[in-house]
Amino acid sequence: MSQSAASSPALTRARTTGFAAAALALVADQLLKWAMIGLLDLPYREQVKVIPFFNFTWAENRGVSLGLLTAGSDAQRWALVGMTGAIALGVLVWLLREANRFDTAALGLVLGGALGNILDRVRLGYVVDYADLHFGDWRPFYIFNLADAFITCGVVILLARSLFSGEKQPDPMKDAAPINPVAAPEK
Repeated sequence: MSQSAASSPALTRARTTGFAAAALALVADQLLKWAMIGLLDLPYREQVKVIPFFNFTWAENRGVSLGLLTAGSDAQRWALVGMTGAIALGVLVWLLREANRFDTAALGLVLGGALGNILDRVRLGYVVDYADLHFGDWRPFYIFNLADAFITCGVVILLARSLFSGEKQPDPMKDAAPINPVAAPEK
């Protein structure tokens, strides 16, 4: 990327949008987790019924999505921190290179959510989960948190824009010189 492209106003606006979304996601996630632990005392109460199909239910997630790769030791915990940190770094690099503000906003949601969960794992040794959506005994999701919701929304936005946007990638062969395999050699 050239110096002028790296500092263009459009790219600066896109990055600002992405970083604002990341900051908003991180702060909202951590404030809500603080409220669950402090104000609601959810670790002690274990569950608070909110409405018939939604509860706040305490869960300490020592794995990643869907409870996969559960960390049973400190070494595994730090390996998860490293793995999720590497993924977050990849999202950050993508955000820094992306010029589309919708995409940087979505990437910011993913980055902020990831950082919120990484911060939990570093501070507490587990990710704080509390959102329990259910219909009777059927739960369409495991217990999750706001960071997970931000990550999911960001990924869905990126997928939807990728699948349904009218933007086409430039065709590198469009302006290439035609190849004529039967052209006579020049004398």
